[in-house]
Amino acid sequence: MAAKLMRAVRYSGYGGGAAGLEHVEVPVPAPANDEVLLKLEAASLNPVDWKIQKGILRPLLPRKFPHIPVTDVAGEVVEVGSGVKDFKAGDKVVSVLSQRGGGLAEFAVAKENLTVSRPAEVSAAEGAGLPIAGLTAHQALTQVVGINLDGSGPEKNILITAASGGVGHYAVQLAKLGNTHVTATCGARNIDLVKSLGADEVLDYKTPDGAALKSPSGRTFDAVIHCATGIPWSTFEPNLSTNGKVIDITPNVSAMLTFALKKLTFSKKQLVPLLVTPKKENLECLVGLVKEGKVKTVIDSKHPLSKAEDAWAKSIDGHATGKIIVEP
Repeated sequence: MAAKLMRAVRYSGYGGGAAGLEHVEVPVPAPANDEVLLKLEAASLNPVDWKIQKGILRPLLPRKFPHIPVTDVAGEVVEVGSGVKDFKAGDKVVSVLSQRGGGLAEFAVAKENLTVSRPAEVSAAEGAGLPIAGLTAHQALTQVVGINLDGSGPEKNILITAASGGVGHYAVQLAKLGNTHVTATCGARNIDLVKSLGADEVLDYKTPDGAALKSPSGRTFDAVIHCATGIPWSTFEPNLSTNGKVIDITPNVSAMLTFALKKLTFSKKQLVPLLVTPKKENLECLVGLVKEGKVKTVIDSKHPLSKAEDAWAKSIDGHATGKIIVEP
């Protein structure tokens, strides 16, 4: 019998941006014994998706061409591998797919250990927004900064740059579940949104104080969740407390050199490069917080799979407010 076909969007080489995406019909993948096959209801884009296309991780990723990108998805289980214990056909779930991607399609296979149940209170789009962006914010705040999401512990002063973006908007909300004072930077059009997410003070990054990262209330920062790009260490340094840390979620070569230099000189102020390690229990925590209404996914825009290139171009443009969603 011929394999069932599905619509998918892929690229066949490095570069090309949105124009490099091609709409194809390919066989529906089969789940391995530790995987579930999902009928996708929503996928969300992350900047790393188009950066991989650009070649930022060559020759590691993609592992082979052609490549169906995107890792953050929500959908319904339609088939389970022989070793899967926790899911059955009909279950609604959120998954972070492995590095082989597959999210820009009608169906995808996901590992059971990176798949969590999605309650009815959490829409597919809200759930799909969570994995990489939400887990990055969660890991930075809970593991690196040491914030307790139950509000216990000493107060910390936190700065979040690009606070209206994918990671930033989750970071503001998660930080405010802890005992924190949050200063945030964003574009002028998003100041009210970022305040509504809980930030105590919000700076327009294009003003002198915003560009200098100066707290309006004169605070120094115990930690910076740095979600923007192009801000040098010299701008952060005078605004940090004695043991202040800058957690850089998009570390480049210059960030790595600063990280090494601060370590070598035993500086109390540190730059910490962060590469997210997706964990099932943290994703369950985030889905639970959305269900309880303590965290929300701000959705920039929704695009049908047939117009995935529009979503891709919007992500490359870099001014999305919250998450960009593609729906099959």
